[in-house]
Amino acid sequence: MGCLLSQLAAKFAFFPPSPSTYRIKKREDGRLTAVTSSSTETPIPNADGSSMEVLSIKTKRGNKIVAFYLKNPYARLTLLYSHGNAADLGQLYDLFVQLKLNLRVNVMGYDYSGYGASSGKPSESNTYADIEAVYQCLETEYGVSQEDVILYGQSVGSGPTLHLASKLPRLRGVVLHSAILSGLRVLCHVKFKCCCDIYKNINKIRKVKCPVLVIHGTEDDVVNWHHGHGLWKMSREPYEPLWIKGGGHCNLELFPDYIRHLCRFIHEMEKVTTVTRLRKIRQNLQCRRRSWTSTSVSTSCCCCMIKLRCPRCPKCPDCSLPSCPACWAKCPGCCRLSCIKTNCCSWKLRCPRFWRPSCCCKWGSLRQKCCFCGSLCCCAGGKERSNRESTRE
Repeated sequence: MGCLLSQLAAKFAFFPPSPSTYRIKKREDGRLTAVTSSSTETPIPNADGSSMEVLSIKTKRGNKIVAFYLKNPYARLTLLYSHGNAADLGQLYDLFVQLKLNLRVNVMGYDYSGYGASSGKPSESNTYADIEAVYQCLETEYGVSQEDVILYGQSVGSGPTLHLASKLPRLRGVVLHSAILSGLRVLCHVKFKCCCDIYKNINKIRKVKCPVLVIHGTEDDVVNWHHGHGLWKMSREPYEPLWIKGGGHCNLELFPDYIRHLCRFIHEMEKVTTVTRLRKIRQNLQCRRRSWTSTSVSTSCCCCMIKLRCPRCPKCPDCSLPSCPACWAKCPGCCRLSCIKTNCCSWKLRCPRFWRPSCCCKWGSLRQKCCFCGSLCCCAGGKERSNRESTRE
């Protein structure tokens, strides 16, 4: 039932351009080229073999998707771009050229299954398989490691972006452009989980271990600004966000702050090395361990980090009992738990088989029988036993 609901939700999430804005043709040398889908079939401007490579990549779900790879000879990083739900590569080519030149990066863009010249049908699971296949192509064909990759997700593209980012612990960075918390939260403001929800980025953002830059327009009428703000607050390593005043859902690239802020982010990511990132990870782990030990170990005498639930003395509330069994030998009495005020009461272990402490003075009537031997006087219910001992003396 949940799968059927997810397929129904996918019909409202994907709007591939029809007809496609480009087509793929094979040249005489066997390489692929992109041409416009008009009757003249003219090549995409400046899309010659030296500046852009057209790839056909097969996914693990059997679909063949189209990807554009724009190489910058001075680039140190590669941008893997996942576009929105109503665009294809033909419409984004000019943007890819601008990003390649202004950011000085290599750009890899791809069309989802069912978009552009890619085969198959668009769905959430297909987009996950699509981005995994493109990333694998970057590794095998171009030798790009995850330390040199920045994932870029726009709108619905934030779903596959965070899906892949949650699986790659050594990514250089992530950019979320007009991103969504989840598909259902775009339609209605809900705070509960639903089986028909798609792209649950709200659960995956916490698994991303690299810097996350969030870009969102304050006047976005498609995906509310609160989606981007929520993802930024839940990021483990948030970068300074860019809230574009007056920006909508599809026009953020026209604002000067967009490319300026992206340039600063890319420049800082180029300075980050593996050594510095490992140092930050170690520092975060040490801070977490310190906070954990400070909250878990609260007693003055503790020989280890194991915290047991020790009973409190009914007569002295200031009594600090040890939290480790190894500390019990510090008590002067052989069968007493150590207490600062050793003469305040007598916390004796009544039954050698039933290791639960009981006070002989007030709390003896709380437990009338031993759970092992069944007698009334062997353990906590020791009022009768104490009375007999007093009469004998």
